[in-house]
Amino acid sequence: MKVLVLGGGVIGVTAAFELTRDGHQVTLVERQPGPALETSFANAGEVSPGYSAPWAGPGVPLKAVKWLLMHHRPLVIRPHFDWHLVSWVLAMLRNCTAARYERNKGRMVRLAEYSRDCMVALREQTGIDYDQRMQGTLQLFRTQKQLDDSASDTAILDRHGVPYEVLSRAGCIEHEPALTRVRDKFVGGLRLPGDETGDCYKFSQRVADMAAGRGASLRYGVTVRSLLTDGKRITGVVTDQGRLQAEAYLLALGSHSPKLLSPLGIELPVYPVKGYSITLPITDARGAPESTVMDETHKVAVTRLGDRIRAGGTAELAGYDLRLHEARRRTLTHVVGDLFPDGGDLGRAEFWCGLRPMTPDGTPVIGATELPNLWLATGHGTLGWTMAAGTARVVADLIGGRKPHIDLAGLTIDRYR
Repeated sequence: MKVLVLGGGVIGVTAAFELTRDGHQVTLVERQPGPALETSFANAGEVSPGYSAPWAGPGVPLKAVKWLLMHHRPLVIRPHFDWHLVSWVLAMLRNCTAARYERNKGRMVRLAEYSRDCMVALREQTGIDYDQRMQGTLQLFRTQKQLDDSASDTAILDRHGVPYEVLSRAGCIEHEPALTRVRDKFVGGLRLPGDETGDCYKFSQRVADMAAGRGASLRYGVTVRSLLTDGKRITGVVTDQGRLQAEAYLLALGSHSPKLLSPLGIELPVYPVKGYSITLPITDARGAPESTVMDETHKVAVTRLGDRIRAGGTAELAGYDLRLHEARRRTLTHVVGDLFPDGGDLGRAEFWCGLRPMTPDGTPVIGATELPNLWLATGHGTLGWTMAAGTARVVADLIGGRKPHIDLAGLTIDRYR
């Protein structure tokens, strides 16, 4: 079957690879000059099924007010009038109940755990290398209240069979020895041993190359303008370089997906939430993280990527604005310097931002639409790489007419109808 994949981020290229493995004739279209040059380029470097959870949860509205008042605040709202943002925030607030948090987290963990298994299989089958480490994620709690509040999350992890360890200060240091230098700054942590780290950009490049090696046509520098339909199915795609046609279409354009769906009468509640990162060279390996340390207070992940440290975080609501704000750099620099003061050269840190495609319930949107030859793979938020391999396998199965290996209840666009 001829399949057109729209979007060359980590979701799009991994889906293209899986589709080529199934024998489809795949064309991938990406507006950038190569794969993974937008949201997937310099993310926090986590593959974190154990850390999969919606941002909307009990107590979040009150926490959001506190976050907005912090000096190094994890949440930023840029004043601008945007009905899309208003409706998205209202929908997110409706999900800030205990029952909805548990439901949404359960959906996310289901896909993330499946994706981890797909990632392991992909690595074993291809030998792909991307500065990966399989040493887990450590969620670091600076206060006793944070440690106590983690009980609600561990209860959900128990129900889904996700392994974890609740650690004392000494336990955290055992897994992250560099933290012994700042042992007075935290009280304990939650370790998720099944999580991984790596360079998403390197991963995406290598997967794109493997897809091309299997016959996929990767068309970079091509911007999608609109989707054409006869009212019953997609008939083509208008780009800045002409019209493209296929038998099946997979939309994996992240935060830009709603713009193409809205003219078709399909409303997708995905909003671009800007995240920032810094990447710096390691100067003292003993003072750097071994894997990923998530600072629960500042919502910043500090990850080791080969001979570099990557720190990523912040949720900025500013539409499609990609300007870099120095205050966000200072927050990331503060966290790295506070937890790993001797690990890397902050003076040589590279500063970056990208738009995460967030749904109000945190759960991605994958699978079929009301148009029988249009499929979706978007809305993964901060967990695009975590869920990429599983999402790719699911949509490849669906497009190929096979039943996916996981239950898709609550993961499709049907939940918004």
